Amino acid sequence: MPSIAERRPAGRAAGLLAAALLAGAAALFTMSPAFALSEIPEEEVQTPPATDDKIESQPLPPPDAIVPPGSETPAPAETTPPANDTPTPPPADQPVEPPADGTPPPADDAEEAQPAPEGPPPEIIYDLSRLPAPAKRMRELIIEATHTGDLEKLRPLIGTGDSATLLSFGGVDGDPIEFLRSISGDTEPGEGQEILAILEEVLSAGFVHLDPGTPEEVYVWPYFHAIPLEKLTPPQRVELFKIVTAGDYEEMRAYGVYSFYRAGISPEGQWRFFVAGD
Repeated sequence: MPSIAERRPAGRAAGLLAAALLAGAAALFTMSPAFALSEIPEEEVQTPPATDDKIESQPLPPPDAIVPPGSETPAPAETTPPANDTPTPPPADQPVEPPADGTPPPADDAEEAQPAPEGPPPEIIYDLSRLPAPAKRMRELIIEATHTGDLEKLRPLIGTGDSATLLSFGGVDGDPIEFLRSISGDTEPGEGQEILAILEEVLSAGFVHLDPGTPEEVYVWPYFHAIPLEKLTPPQRVELFKIVTAGDYEEMRAYGVYSFYRAGISPEGQWRFFVAGD
């Protein structure tokens, strides 16, 4: 029977053999079966997403711009123009249609810039025989009253109520004769001879016939009321200076119109107005 020392190498070799067998068996049972690439199912193969930078940086076209193969090329998609308060004018050869509500279209800027055409100035009349008889008689009565130097002589000619003579654009509160006396520039207040002299001088000038055939038809003295000052001739300016001073004339030139006293008589002989100002 071998001794313990003799059995020790044989037992160690046997132990090593047994451990190797056990390790091989464990590896055999835990190893997964291997498959070839052709044996892997298609659903298990995942294709990585494309990472092309050029494709990702380009925006996708709108859905209505995608055309299937074989179809016609679509019309370009309509785009909403930016808001603009200024309307787009129609072409020059296209007539402008008025709005549905009947409002006329706005006028062209070139037409608005053009001034309205002016008619010829009214005729300057000196012949008193061209006055209707009632108007001629009223003028004579007013001049006769001015020659008396008494303002009271004008009272029956001025009238009352709606047919009263207009003496001020703002109206007259109180007695009309007292109003005429208050605006007269006499050196001795209360007499009123200056305003009588102005009235007589006005009715002695040439006159014009305005608005014939209308309810506003009237004969107006002096004719400067209807003639622009810049169109007066030198002889006409001499006539003007019989009524106004040089200082008055320079002030009126700033406005281009005669704004001193003027008188109006209707064809029926009504003394319509005797006023100054605009």
